[in-house]
Amino acid sequence: MSTTKPLPSTDRTGAAALRAALLAADFTADGLLDLLGAPAYAALARSETVPAVRATRGEGALETLVRLFLLQDALPHARVAQALPLEQAVAQGWLTDDGELVRATVDVRPYGGPDGEDWFIVSDLGCAVGGAGGIGSKDEGVVLGVGGASTTLAGITVRKPVASALDLGTGSGIQALHAAQHATRVTATDLNPRALRMTALTLALSGAPEAELREGSLFEPVTDETYDLIVSNPPFVISPGARLTYRDGGMGGDDLCRSLVQQAGERLNEGGYAQFLANWQHVEGEDWQERLRSWVPRGCDAWIVQREVQDITQYAELWLRDAGDHRTDPAEYAARYDAWLDEFEARKVKAVGFGWITLRKSAAAQDDPSVTVEEWPHPVEQPLGAVVEAHFARLDHLRAHDDAALLAGHFVLAEGVVQEQVGLPGAEDPEHVVLRQHRGMRRATKVDTIGAGFAGVCDGSMSAGRILDAIAQLVGEDPVLLRDRTPAQIRLLVEQGFLEPR
Repeated sequence: MSTTKPLPSTDRTGAAALRAALLAADFTADGLLDLLGAPAYAALARSETVPAVRATRGEGALETLVRLFLLQDALPHARVAQALPLEQAVAQGWLTDDGELVRATVDVRPYGGPDGEDWFIVSDLGCAVGGAGGIGSKDEGVVLGVGGASTTLAGITVRKPVASALDLGTGSGIQALHAAQHATRVTATDLNPRALRMTALTLALSGAPEAELREGSLFEPVTDETYDLIVSNPPFVISPGARLTYRDGGMGGDDLCRSLVQQAGERLNEGGYAQFLANWQHVEGEDWQERLRSWVPRGCDAWIVQREVQDITQYAELWLRDAGDHRTDPAEYAARYDAWLDEFEARKVKAVGFGWITLRKSAAAQDDPSVTVEEWPHPVEQPLGAVVEAHFARLDHLRAHDDAALLAGHFVLAEGVVQEQVGLPGAEDPEHVVLRQHRGMRRATKVDTIGAGFAGVCDGSMSAGRILDAIAQLVGEDPVLLRDRTPAQIRLLVEQGFLEPR
């Protein structure tokens, strides 16, 4: 069943008038936090509305807008007219008015940009992501608002000025909105025409430049075009069938994510990035890391991070709840659950991984690609776009320097790295030494005393070789042997971001 509810006009003049009224009432991310308080604000992000209802008992303009757009209350005509240009908003289709009560036609959610911008994400009513009750709609064309996946992708995206960016599967337009801040030209695609309309509304109401909007699946709408940046939060859910356009890819298993990654290489300009969220199957008898390595297209370096793994029962339950199926007839729910397990059993899938995939087009990768596939379920510090860019810059440095050149180079200890020593109290030497990052990926890695001493001295003033010679003299080791065995450890510390080439 398709969503047939009409959407507001994409006329930017009307959107500008509505935006001015929203800002005048402080209907912003900061304004909501001040009004609701942190607990109610966080609850609203989970689609739990009771705390927000309690916090908006007043009659002010901001309370009115929260009730109207976020809580979807029907409000008296006179009250809404005090907060908004009511007639214009009705004429443009943002609101409906029966003469007594006014209702919103879409969800308008304040969203703070990375540099303090006041943006608004437009989505279908009742379809803000979060909560345990599902999205509130089973319409196949429903368009969701901002959820954890959306903000994760926005946070890991490399934010450098580019000529062209592609948001593939744009949904409500959050990735296109971010890209519009640093890309001269933004193209947004979606299989769902309703999503393209929502993206236009999001951009207009946020005061952002327009994007080129194209309807179609995957890369079909942009045949023979290339970009400096490609981002996608695709319909990655591995499900039996394609019930919901926003999440179910309609291909078997993880084929949609595989196809997306494999086809991205030929759509990138030299030095360009493609960044995706994805799910992938853990198949019996198969190494999941090798599965993902096989997805990486020729001519691209890759960094793939698995953030979470769920067994097939957890995974099925998550997405059954997402669709609200747990609120249906128990027999119907059981049948759907059974269908998911049948699908996984047929494919010999034992678990499903979730994470990030970043590709970087590089001439050097044609013959010597750098592909890192790792599991990192621990907390990180967002945004990570600069960390992603620095990761590939360090890999370029390592690829261009053999061991002799590496030892001739100069390195500095990255900001926020500390050393921890573990051992028995009173022991002369620690059992092991850990270097830990307090920024970015927040990694931790064990090193020997030589590695710890080397990292601690790295301030860019001495070459790596001279530092090792000094350490060899200090500990009574042969400097030649130390130079021979240490480059591998230096490479690991550079690759993981503990050391940076000067």
